[in-house]
Amino acid sequence: MNIVVLVSGRGTDLQSIIDATQEGWLKVNIQAVISDKEDAYALERAKQHGIPTYVLSKKVLKSEFQEALLNLLTMLSPDLVVLAGFLTILGPQVVERFPQKIINIHPALLPSFCGKGFYGMKVHEAVYESGVKYTGCTVHFVDAGVDAGPIILQEVVKVDDDDTPETIAEKVLEVEHRLLPTAIKLISEGRVVLEGRRVRILPASSEGSEGRNEV
Repeated sequence: MNIVVLVSGRGTDLQSIIDATQEGWLKVNIQAVISDKEDAYALERAKQHGIPTYVLSKKVLKSEFQEALLNLLTMLSPDLVVLAGFLTILGPQVVERFPQKIINIHPALLPSFCGKGFYGMKVHEAVYESGVKYTGCTVHFVDAGVDAGPIILQEVVKVDDDDTPETIAEKVLEVEHRLLPTAIKLISEGRVVLEGRRVRILPASSEGSEGRNEV
């Protein structure tokens, strides 16, 4: 399975995917890495592993960004698009072109702490200020809404009394690095079944799934 990874920053989630492929338990080809920022360190991570990179600068492209991204993704024609710390909200034309073929990882337990303005450290600060005892991360399909697509996987992280937004972020990121490659693996193995807005994960030995909406 060919995947394209979209990034905006340091690229630690990208690195977790690269590591999983090198360790051999994730059998996908990282076809390309696309960034909306020229200085994203994730691009350097990709280059170090011989992965083709593309930069579509929002500062340069402005209103033409979504069309440029759509054209590039259409040219690459990946089996799956992975948003790994990508901070730009995808336009409807991009989402409609790749139905059920775009996934995102969000650093909270959806549907909490999500939507416009909730990204990166802003999420963890909101979690801290709210006083919740548990947070976590979510891998979900991308649809027309913001952080609103069907949930594939979630994992809980405990918020301790002495935690800060920074330590919460560290805890959640550690889980992200496990959860995102796992979700990609499940999709690559045809084990993710979408039934309305609910996602069911088939066991590894499952057969005979005719008539179901496999991703």
